[in-house]
Amino acid sequence: MDASLLLLADARLPAGAHAHSGGVEPAVTAGAITDVPTLLAFLHGRLTTSGLVTAALAAAANTHATHELGTRTPDATASNTIAAHTHSGCGRRAAANVAAGAGVGGGWEVLDGEADARTPSPAQRRASRAQGRSLLRAVRAAWPSPVLDALVPLGPHHPVVLGAATAVAGGGPREAASVAVFGTVSGGASAAVRLLGLDPLAVHAALAGLADVMDAVAAEAAGYAGRPWAELPAASAPVLDLDAERHARANLRLFES
Repeated sequence: MDASLLLLADARLPAGAHAHSGGVEPAVTAGAITDVPTLLAFLHGRLTTSGLVTAALAAAANTHATHELGTRTPDATASNTIAAHTHSGCGRRAAANVAAGAGVGGGWEVLDGEADARTPSPAQRRASRAQGRSLLRAVRAAWPSPVLDALVPLGPHHPVVLGAATAVAGGGPREAASVAVFGTVSGGASAAVRLLGLDPLAVHAALAGLADVMDAVAAEAAGYAGRPWAELPAASAPVLDLDAERHARANLRLFES
């Protein structure tokens, strides 16, 4: 993975991720997470439900941003953009969309609406948009692009920004999905260490055990790149939704979500 994409995945990126636990804090409050094994079970469940949805949205946004990059640049530059996205099967599919000059389902508002439809909890929608705005500020400073500027009025969901930023940084749908998947588990794991005082070595060993699942989810999510947005996965996690609403009403909390 290129250095630019590693920067996107870095928790030290000043995008406000440290203020969000990905549902871990309300799960700790509810007694669902008490140690490393229960944390691992929680992260596995989140990864294969809302994590898959997030990664697929990021992959779709990446494909759309790649198309936008192609339409906003001269032919020679567009050709270079296409070439930069042909290092994987999903990248070749995204490049084909750019070469054809075809959109994937509408404008950014439509894709953001798809994210809304797949986020039933109002609290989670607010958190996703807050993270999206913070990430957008950071990536516009690091990788200035008219494609990212176009997202500002929308105040979009986090995976929409992440997918667009990955495209601007030179990555394809698989990279966008991988960064999204990594964020799904790493943020929650870090929050659990802070909330429960867990051994960081044991937590990272548990994350290493999830690597194959993370790769599989990223590959599945990237497979949706270039497909109609209505076909994006809509896996649900009702307990996460209910916990998010309770957490939003809590008087005392360390994390925003």
